Amino acid sequence: MQTIEYLQDYWWLLISVLGGALVFLLFVLGGQSMLLCRNNATDRTMMVNALGRKWELTFTTLVVFGGAFFASFPLFYSTSFGGAYWLWMLILFSFILQAVSYEFRSKPGNIFGTRTYDTFLFVNGCVGCVLLGVAVAMMFFGAHFDVVKTNILDSASPVISTWAPSHGFEAIFEWKNLVLGFTVLFLARTLASLYFINCIANDAEFIKRQRRSVLINGSIFTVLFLLFAFLLLTAKGVEVAPDGTMQWVDYKYLNNLIEMWPVGLLFLIGVVMVLWGIITTVILTKYRHGIWFSGIGTVIVVICLLCIAGYNSTAYYPSLQDVNASLTIRNSSSSLFTLKVMSWVSVITPFVIAYIAYVWHKMNATPITPEEMNSTDHKY
Repeated sequence: MQTIEYLQDYWWLLISVLGGALVFLLFVLGGQSMLLCRNNATDRTMMVNALGRKWELTFTTLVVFGGAFFASFPLFYSTSFGGAYWLWMLILFSFILQAVSYEFRSKPGNIFGTRTYDTFLFVNGCVGCVLLGVAVAMMFFGAHFDVVKTNILDSASPVISTWAPSHGFEAIFEWKNLVLGFTVLFLARTLASLYFINCIANDAEFIKRQRRSVLINGSIFTVLFLLFAFLLLTAKGVEVAPDGTMQWVDYKYLNNLIEMWPVGLLFLIGVVMVLWGIITTVILTKYRHGIWFSGIGTVIVVICLLCIAGYNSTAYYPSLQDVNASLTIRNSSSSLFTLKVMSWVSVITPFVIAYIAYVWHKMNATPITPEEMNSTDHKY
């Protein structure tokens, strides 16, 4: 194995970890999607402030995830972000609504009212989760693009990647993509309720409603996840032959889980942890730490899913137009020099994680209470 291949594997693993962290942090969007339910003004304010302490972590992780992809696998970045731009523009616009809403929701002179910004947050919560799920689903079920690297020599149109005329809009209406999109949404809603139970001080009626929300959203998530798992494990995937050609192979992702058995074992452990956090929170009325079991389990599951998408001679971005245009971690990565430089920079990652853990602990040191929301001006 050459040095560049080790670095490509390393950076795919690092991106998988970032992806897992991002999906966990989507509980912020999941909580936003519940703001327009039957909650009084105080409950909504508590929920927004619980989420507001974490929304910047979610947005920053999304940016870092995209930046890491751009630096390590630039061909994917140009193909997906540059080709499916309607899909990504909708995602970006929804996150703009989020940033504006947290900034101005409780500002003096707010002429639109908090309900308007709560609606913006609701839109971001629903649209952001579903469309991010759709974007990730294309990494398993394929996308309508083509890659012709020799086009870079065409002075009239030096575009390497070309997309279907709808430029990613068609992916939103592919039902398999939507299955994962709504799976992500209901997972985020479940994690949000688990987070509210953990970080909001004893308000018996509010906590009771959140436990009921865990039961409802967790049940819907479980059904959708089982459907997605069935679709994935019975789906065709693109495999790279020793001579570099690519072909569709039946049960590719199932075979990857079996052949990379440590990944398959971790996948099962992650699923059990997610379900354990949900079930114990529903059954044990005084249990408040389900977010950590389900959250860590979510990170593990997503890492494993991305591993079976990219490793074991698998194309992580299959092309539905030309199978040989599919992207792999070998044909879409940066140069050896770039990967080496970035690998040295990535050494600071543990320190960043430690800082995030410290900030998380400090922000959650004092649980949110209704009295605090009614007495302070320092709130979202």
